[in-house]
Amino acid sequence: MLWYIYIAKARTGRYYVGITTDVDRRIEKHNNGNGSMFARQQGPFVLVYQSEPFSGKSEARKREVQLKKWSRFKKEKLIKGEWK
Repeated sequence: MLWYIYIAKARTGRYYVGITTDVDRRIEKHNNGNGSMFARQQGPFVLVYQSEPFSGKSEARKREVQLKKWSRFKKEKLIKGEWK
């Protein structure tokens, strides 16, 4: 099963970083109020970044944790394709 990291931008301008096997379904779930507490409070969301696929959940989770620690500046660079 392939896993993806995604970054979604909330109506409030904040970024949400997550992992999933189906990005479109996950964004839809967030926007329907079935996601995390953050998603329910901050949504709706627009997908702004999707990673290349990871072959395992563990690998994707490690990258997700890394990205969640990044500054807004670094996340925006990644979204624009200016950072890896």
